[in-house]
Formats: sequence, structure tokens, C-alpha cells
Amino acid sequence: MREKTIDYVLRATWMAVAKMYNEEAGKQGSTMATGFVLLNIDPEDGTPSTSLGPKMGMEATSLSRTLKTMENKGLISRQRNPEDGRSVLIQLTDFGKEMREYSKGVVLKFDEKVKENISDVDLKTFIEVANTIIDLISNRKIY
Repeated sequence: MREKTIDYVLRATWMAVAKMYNEEAGKQGSTMATGFVLLNIDPEDGTPSTSLGPKMGMEATSLSRTLKTMENKGLISRQRNPEDGRSVLIQLTDFGKEMREYSKGVVLKFDEKVKENISDVDLKTFIEVANTIIDLISNRKIY
């Protein structure tokens, strides 16, 4: 039964990808979540902390914990947002920019290897199917 459900295939695939990313991040003393946040922070202008969670689909508590860890490791700094004094800009430190490039390389290598092993047609179909599933869920067309 489990091999026949779409849910199982999606979950098993994502768990394998997450494990792979965590193993790679671990080589640098990091995590997949940290790499994901690094990739979503504008390396030049920073990113308002309030826009990071929705942008990445992360819960506020998980994001706060991850940002605190990143700050303690010297990857980010928090600055007052000059355009909105009520919010905080998350800025990458030099070390954060270096780790962002590492994370970017890991993601690009994954993409490259997948593209080497899956035809353009199959990859296009996969993306269309995934987008349809996202649309069905987002627009509450399932439940």
C-alpha cells in the first residue's frame, strides 16, 4: 500500500533529500534549516525578519530558534530596519555570506546531478505535477 500512495512517495523523497542536506551541512557544523535561511536572506540588503517566515513557510518559533542559533554562530546580525523602525533587518556577516555560498553550491550540485539523471521532459512533468499538488492544497481543493 505505501508504495502506491502519492503521499508516501513525496514524504520518502523529501526525507531522503533532507537527510542528504543535513549530512552535507553537518560537514560544516550546520543544518539544512540554517542553509535554507541563509539562502533566503538578501546578501546585500538583508531581509526583514517578518518576511522570512512566510517566504520560507517556516513557523515563527522555529525561525526564531534558528535565527538565534545563527546569530550565536556569527552568521547573521540583526539591524534596525531604516525603512520601518518597528522591524528588524537580518543581515549576513562575512562568515554568513561564506556559508551562504557553500549552501548555494550544495543545492546547485543536487540540481545538476538530478538534471544529469532525469530527462528534461520528465523533470518538466515532475514540476508540473508538484505545482498541481501545491495548488490543490493551497486552494483547499482536497479537504
